[in-house]
Amino acid sequence: MRSTQPKAVVLISGGLDSTTVLAIAKSQGYDCYTLSFDYGQRHKAELLAAERTAKSLGSSQHKVIKLDLRSIGGSALTDDHIDVPEEETQGIPVTYVPARNTIFLSIALGWAEVLQAQYIFVGVNAVDYSGYPDCRPEYIQAFEQMANLATKAGVEGKKLSVQTPLMKLSKSDIVRWGLELGVDYSLTVSCYQADDQGRACGRCDSCRLRKQGFLQADVNDPTIYKSC
Repeated sequence: MRSTQPKAVVLISGGLDSTTVLAIAKSQGYDCYTLSFDYGQRHKAELLAAERTAKSLGSSQHKVIKLDLRSIGGSALTDDHIDVPEEETQGIPVTYVPARNTIFLSIALGWAEVLQAQYIFVGVNAVDYSGYPDCRPEYIQAFEQMANLATKAGVEGKKLSVQTPLMKLSKSDIVRWGLELGVDYSLTVSCYQADDQGRACGRCDSCRLRKQGFLQADVNDPTIYKSC
């Protein structure tokens, strides 16, 4: 029997935020199609985590798209000559990957149009985040406007909506919501420089924000750290 659930493409990285977003979309009754990117990032542990979380939370289909963002570089995540900062920095950090969310959302938009899905879910956040310009509400609004101008679906009145349920939440609020929805955070990897086993460094910006979220939520942090 054909599903009557609305379809949604959900961008997942294998990290805490995007996994929570997938759980939220599922809890709201969406038929979720998950999308990850092998874009030349420092490690593949997050891609394995994305596969685990997609399976755990009941994705209808999970795709991994291969891109070569190392060919343009410009980020500590795609250029091994740029070190991942292990102390807090000012301004937009070197872990920002040029145009990453625009590229990812554009591919998600294409798949959504093929699936006849009118929703894209993404785990951007403008509260506890690293200061990336493509995580701001005004960016998401602009992308959604562009998407509806640039697609056959949008022109024919099947408007696409970009859903950002975490946008105004603290990391601790995100953790609490995810736990309420039964998310197993031990399956996730957030670290920018995790090892092949998915063990986190505990020092990068992503690790600091994740640690802070569990601490402020007053719940156990299931993350496995290299030093442990």
